[in-house]
Amino acid sequence: MNKPTVHDIAKEAGVSLATVDRVLNARPGVRSVTIAKVQAAVERLGYVRDTYAANLARQRRYRFAFILPEGPSQFIDTLKGALNEAYASQVADRVLLKTISVPSHDPHAIVRSLQSLNPTQLDGVAIMAPETPQVRDAIARLKGEGLAVVALVSDLPNSDRDYFIGINNIAAGRTAGLLMGRFVNESGEILVVTNSMQSRDSLDRRLGFDRVMANDFPHLTVLPSVESFDDSERMMAVIKDVISNRPAVRGIYSMGFGNGPLLTALRQTGALAGLTVITHEVTPATRQALLEDDIAAVITQNVGHLVRGAMRVLRAVCDEIPIFEAQEKVRIEIVLRENLP
Repeated sequence: MNKPTVHDIAKEAGVSLATVDRVLNARPGVRSVTIAKVQAAVERLGYVRDTYAANLARQRRYRFAFILPEGPSQFIDTLKGALNEAYASQVADRVLLKTISVPSHDPHAIVRSLQSLNPTQLDGVAIMAPETPQVRDAIARLKGEGLAVVALVSDLPNSDRDYFIGINNIAAGRTAGLLMGRFVNESGEILVVTNSMQSRDSLDRRLGFDRVMANDFPHLTVLPSVESFDDSERMMAVIKDVISNRPAVRGIYSMGFGNGPLLTALRQTGALAGLTVITHEVTPATRQALLEDDIAAVITQNVGHLVRGAMRVLRAVCDEIPIFEAQEKVRIEIVLRENLP
């Protein structure tokens, strides 16, 4: 049996094709009784709209902005590379894209950047930023203006965002805890470092990590989180101080993506041989550290999946169609020296 068409809807409802088109595209100028007739015909016929074809027919263009942290970061560079690659692929067909860098640890600067966006020139925004009251208010404004909003990598669960694209960060922290506990066989301390505990991904990872360590590996004491705030010198100074003054440290869990300064400091202290180091995200720095056996494991996510998923979800929200949940579920991957791609 052939799929029902707009011609079938027009015949079933007793209206013109132009009226069906206005109703399906939510255009003004149609009486409520006529809208009801068309909608009833759609339901009776089981019509499913081909959004792609409809957008193609009217030359629809999607205008998306990706808000990403600024500053030196190999992970963000990798993410931008994946974004450029996706932009050139079919998933970005009819997409106009721009990337905006914001200071990751200045919520007021982030809000100023979000407030500077012109909602009349955008359809959707993907945001990678810490969740603060100011950021939540800015997202509420964007949603109020009719924009689609996706949280990327680090969730914004208490905001009005439409969807989150990224791994389950509590599960990622639990995975790190299991690996750390199994790699470290003797009693001692575990140091946890990150860029900022304002980021939801770090909060969730720490929560998952602590649960596994407390329940399954009580012989290891997890120290309070150390934040670098993307300050390389601060990270190096803290690591050197810890190595000098806490000889019981047996492992380091890096929850963020600023691992270059961490590895540099550990190499300078000569402490790597006696430590188990677990980090997040495969970057040139962590890849080399895996090859040199300076890192035990890297917990990562497919950055190509992240950016393609963000584009797909933004389009789905704009088109008011269901999101294919199974397709957008980002897997947690564990990379070791032996399986390094």
